[in-house]
Amino acid sequence: MGNWKKAILQSITTPQELSKVFPIDTNAITQVTKRYPMRITQYYLSLIKYCEDPIWRQCVPDSKELLEDNLKIDPLNESSFSPIPGLIHRYPDRVLLLVSSSCATICRFCLRKSWVGSDFGTPIKELIEQAIIYIRKYPKIRDVILSGGDPLLLEDEIIEEILERLRKIPHIEIIRIGTRIPVTLPERITHHLCKILKHYHPIYVNTHFNHPQEITPESSAACQELVDAGCPLGNQTVLLKGVNDDPEVMRQLMQKLLAIRVRPYYLHHMDPVRGTSHFRTSIDVGLNIMSQLRGYTSGLAVPYYVIDLPGGLGKVPILPDNIKKEGGKLILRNYLGQWVEYQDID
Repeated sequence: MGNWKKAILQSITTPQELSKVFPIDTNAITQVTKRYPMRITQYYLSLIKYCEDPIWRQCVPDSKELLEDNLKIDPLNESSFSPIPGLIHRYPDRVLLLVSSSCATICRFCLRKSWVGSDFGTPIKELIEQAIIYIRKYPKIRDVILSGGDPLLLEDEIIEEILERLRKIPHIEIIRIGTRIPVTLPERITHHLCKILKHYHPIYVNTHFNHPQEITPESSAACQELVDAGCPLGNQTVLLKGVNDDPEVMRQLMQKLLAIRVRPYYLHHMDPVRGTSHFRTSIDVGLNIMSQLRGYTSGLAVPYYVIDLPGGLGKVPILPDNIKKEGGKLILRNYLGQWVEYQDID
């Protein structure tokens, strides 16, 4: 058994295990984990400096997750863009393929928190087969994004099978992998895995650092392995209240990412997902952070600040041309050029 598999087995999955490391209210956390599972790798747990610090907030269940926040389970309406299980086809030229429902560490702010950590429902072999058949039918699809859960929690053999079968489809030009593994389980980025990825280029990897505390010798080495294997690395940060909603913290994060050869790509405004309202900030907070990045650091360190509009209306960069206020209401322009109302927080 590989070291990364042992690490998964040794992860913290119950409040009782966590209470041996930190003083917590096990009863309160148990109520949360009955609805939203917990998993924290020993590595990621070791990054916590004190209770309620930025790492803690991202991985330790909070009773606020059970508040009635009037938010939706599927705010981006992904289910309506899913013609077959595990595949989301929202844009004409690309599809999102959800190949895993597991994560090394389950983030408390996850867009898909209602099902991540639970049984996928469809065997992975069947899911891959259906996806390949579907993608072959649509020659406009040129870009496949592997996501989940975390696709790099799959066995090497399954990852290779997916990549090999996708590469045999003539109209597939780009394969992207969305993963938080370098942040939460860096030992998973093995030489063997990187050798597989290198064989099926072009493969782009987007990872997910949210705080400078996550950039360690271990996570840096994992990113170096991927880059040296020829995978361009981008980072998608989520703007999180109490974690990184501070201009100086965000500037440090973006600068440190460049130092480990990871290009800041997106700063995501928090999706309005049920059970995550305590992580949400106003758009003005994000705009202020962006204003403190531009001109104060290299342009390479400035990501796109984007919002994924509810209802499946697509990602919108938060730029002066795409945002306005009318009668006290916030109006955003989607990727089709249509103006839609967005419910910001106070």
